[in-house]
Amino acid sequence: MADNDLLDRVRKLLAKAEDEGCSPEEAEAFTAKASELMARYGIDRALLGALHPETDKPTSKRFSPPNPWADVKRHLLAGLASAMRCQCVQTRSGRAAADTTTLRVFGYQSDIDRAELLWTSLLVQMHRALVAATAPGTDGYWEVLRGGSEARAWRRSFMLGFASAVSARVRAAEEAAAKSSSDSGEEAAGTSTALVLADRSLVVRSLVHSEYPRLRQTRVTYSGSGYGDGHAAGQRADIGTARLGGGQRALSR
Repeated sequence: MADNDLLDRVRKLLAKAEDEGCSPEEAEAFTAKASELMARYGIDRALLGALHPETDKPTSKRFSPPNPWADVKRHLLAGLASAMRCQCVQTRSGRAAADTTTLRVFGYQSDIDRAELLWTSLLVQMHRALVAATAPGTDGYWEVLRGGSEARAWRRSFMLGFASAVSARVRAAEEAAAKSSSDSGEEAAGTSTALVLADRSLVVRSLVHSEYPRLRQTRVTYSGSGYGDGHAAGQRADIGTARLGGGQRALSR
């Protein structure tokens, strides 16, 4: 019941941050609190799972976001899931235009749920930031005749910059929550928070390896010049962590 109440609070805070009538300052305050609660929730579920494994089990979930920008949406989810101690495998089936690319997220159920919840909210925020931006050579986001492929490349790089920034900030929030738990001396069955999280990461890696023993890493590339603008927008997105730069972990495929 307490977990449900906390997640309801997170959902309500994110819904307020997504509202078009919400100012940037208000949205930042709403999602700052949501991010804090979500990171704290992740640690609590991990410690509870160490005592009662049946409450939070390792699993996986497949995501196939639709176009447009399906690859960027998967990239954003992979960054968030990785920050929340999950691992991702990207697979492709079919041929040519009929192929389907899927991102399979491995992790404990509570961490996958948290990543999906935040991802859904950040997709809205990323779209709003893109609409507010103006690609070079166009009069606005909906102008498609003058911008051409250059404008499309700019928008894609803008969103990848946004994804990189928010993923780094979420990772910082997760690390801060873990450190706070360790500093406060919280333990689960005599095991430190750091060891609990390390054990969970090992379980997730083993689960991935059992299903995909041979993987290669791939990186998402871009050609547009909007990465810096997108990264700046991602720094302003409503995550509520310290301002950080940095990239994003490559997807395993």
